[in-house]
Amino acid sequence: MADNKEREHSEIEVAEFHKKIKEAFEVFDHELNNTVDVREIGTIVRSLGCCPSEGELHHLIAEVEEEEPTGYIRFEKFLPVMTNVLLERRYRPIPEDILLRAFEVLDPLKRGFLSKEELIKYMTEEGEPFSQEEMEEMLSAAIDPESNTIHYKDYVTMMVIDENETL
Repeated sequence: MADNKEREHSEIEVAEFHKKIKEAFEVFDHELNNTVDVREIGTIVRSLGCCPSEGELHHLIAEVEEEEPTGYIRFEKFLPVMTNVLLERRYRPIPEDILLRAFEVLDPLKRGFLSKEELIKYMTEEGEPFSQEEMEEMLSAAIDPESNTIHYKDYVTMMVIDENETL
């Protein structure tokens, strides 16, 4: 009996995921031919509450691309792969406490903020560097124009996605 209940729940869950994936995909299907530009896949995946790194995104794209890449991704190939990503809860956002600790490591004096220059240095020189576009997007959202700093506790709170809000 429990198996039926589980299966029933997952069928409802799968149907719900299919609906959300289709809606997200259709926003970028400008030709209305069930394809999107490969460059839009990251935006679509992120709009579904997933936060893959650039490396993870490249793997995902490789999984849904045609044998001979065309620059477009077909919905029929994207749907099952993205459904599995959502069912497995892959690429979940990083929890607030871990994000906060990461900022605190960059702020050894425990000031509670980083200067714009410090932020740019860390985001472009450490780890997986931000692109110019990503950097500008983050700065416009994160930097307080009056002090030219990021008060990271406020920024982390604003950034964190409530697990219950997504899907």
